[in-house]
Amino acid sequence: MSTTEPSAPLSADVVLIGAGIMSATLGMMLKELQPDLTIAIVERLDVAAAESSDAWNNAGTGHSAFCELNYTPEKPDGSIDVSKAISIAEQFEQSKQFWSFLAEQYQVKELSRFVNHIPHLSFVWGEKNVSFLRKRHAALTQSPLFQGMEYSEDRATLHHWMPLVMEGRDPQQPVAATRMDLGTDVNFGSLTRGMFTLLQGKPGVSFHFHHEVEKLRQKEDGLWRVKAKNLATDETLKIRAPFVFIGAGGGSLPLLLASGIPEGQGFGGFPVSGQWLKCVNPEVIARHHAKVYGKAAVGSPPMSVPHLDTRVINGKQELLFGPYAGFSTKFLKQGSYLDLPLSVKLSNMRPMIMAGLKNMPLTKYLINQVRQSPADRLAALREYLPQARPEDWQLEIAGQRVQVIKKDEKEGGILEFGTEVVSAKDGSIAALLGASPGASTAVSIMAGLIQRCFPQRAASPEWQAKLREMIPSYGRSLHHEPELLEQVRSHTSAVLGLTAQQPA
Repeated sequence: MSTTEPSAPLSADVVLIGAGIMSATLGMMLKELQPDLTIAIVERLDVAAAESSDAWNNAGTGHSAFCELNYTPEKPDGSIDVSKAISIAEQFEQSKQFWSFLAEQYQVKELSRFVNHIPHLSFVWGEKNVSFLRKRHAALTQSPLFQGMEYSEDRATLHHWMPLVMEGRDPQQPVAATRMDLGTDVNFGSLTRGMFTLLQGKPGVSFHFHHEVEKLRQKEDGLWRVKAKNLATDETLKIRAPFVFIGAGGGSLPLLLASGIPEGQGFGGFPVSGQWLKCVNPEVIARHHAKVYGKAAVGSPPMSVPHLDTRVINGKQELLFGPYAGFSTKFLKQGSYLDLPLSVKLSNMRPMIMAGLKNMPLTKYLINQVRQSPADRLAALREYLPQARPEDWQLEIAGQRVQVIKKDEKEGGILEFGTEVVSAKDGSIAALLGASPGASTAVSIMAGLIQRCFPQRAASPEWQAKLREMIPSYGRSLHHEPELLEQVRSHTSAVLGLTAQQPA
C-alpha cells in the first residue's frame, strides 16, 4: 500500500487513526453506505494490522461464545448466566454476514486465507468443573444459537474429539467437554489487510503509514484538526475532518485523553502482555484439529483463559498454547515503556488507584505469571497435553492488551474486561477501548458506532437498506428468530466455506 503525503493540509470527511481491524471494518462499511465519502487513514507503523490485529498477537478464535467459559459465569444460586454468550454469538454471526457480503460483492475467492472451519471445545476436569460444564451446556442449548453443541463425559468420545488432550491422562480424573462443530479460526491480520486493499482501490481514500498522531483538537467550526508526524522524514501532516475514529488498539487511550472531550475524562488503562508456547513439531500439530478452551485461573483477565489452539496462519496449520500473561507498561507491542505513566492524569488518577486496589488478585496473578520458569509453563501445558515434550514447543511473544478502567460512582473506579466505545456528545469523534472479544465483534461494534455518530444518515431509508444488505440480521434477534438464524448461517457457511464436519 502506498503512502500519500500531501504538501498542503488535507481535508477529509473521516479520519481513521490506526490501521487495524476496527478501522478497516468502519472504513469499508462507511464507503458502502456512502461511496463519495473521503477517508484518510493514519497509522504509526509502516504496515497495516501489525499490532493487535496480527495473527500472532491475538487469539484468533472467532469468538462466538461456543467455548469461552468466562462468557457464562455461574451465579450465586448455581445457575448459569448465558446472556453475554448469546449476545456475543449474535454479534459474531453479524461479522460472518458482513464478510460474506464482501466476498460476494468483490468476488473474493481465497477466503481460506483468513477464515477456516475449526471445531470449538470446552474442556474441564474435577467434579465441580464437570458439574459447571454440564449446567452450562444445558443452559446454552436452550438457545438456537447453540443448537448442535455436544456434551460428553465419555472418555472414548473425548479421545475421538481431542486425542492429544486425552492421551496419558489419569483415568480416574473426572473430565467433560462440549464440542461445537460450527467453529472458526480467523486470521484477523489477513482479513484487515484484505479490507484495506479493497479500500485502496476506492476513490477518495488515502493512506498515511509511518505517521504518528501528535495532536488532535476540535476548532470552533466543529472540524477536527489532526496533526501527525512522518516518522521517516519528520514532516508534519495536517488533516481537517468533521469525524475522527480512534481505533489504535492499546494506543487509543492516550489519543482519547489528548482529544480533550469531557466524555473521555476518567478513563484509564491497565496493560497486560501475553506469551504463547508455539508447537514446532509437525507431527504433533497434525494430530490436533480443534480449539480447546479451559477455565481461567481465579483473578486472571479473560484474555488469559488457557487454550490449546489450532490456527491457520498464511495457509499453514499451527498449534499454540497459552496465553501466559505478563505485565509491561507499554500500551502497544511496539510502544514505549512510558505509555502507562504518561496516561495518568488528574481526571483518571482516582479511578485507576481505586481499580488497582480492588483488583489485587489480578496483580498477584500477573506477578506470578512474570516469575514463571520454563518448567512452570510446561506444567501448565501438560494440564491440557499430558505427554507434551519441552523440545516440541518454543516461547513466542504475543500482543499487548489494555484493559479499560473507568469512573464509577460507587466504587470510584472499575476495571472492565470487554470493549467500550467512547464518543463525544456531538458524535464527531469516537474511540474504541479494551480487548476481548474485540475483533470478532467488530462489525456489530462499528454498526453501533455508525448509529451513534451518524444518527440522521443512519436512520435514512438508504442507509438502513444498505445496512440490511451488508448484515441481513441487522436490527433483529437471531436468538428469538431461529428461522432467520438458520437462513443466515446456511448462507455464510456456504460462502465462507464453513460446512460442518465430523472429527476424523
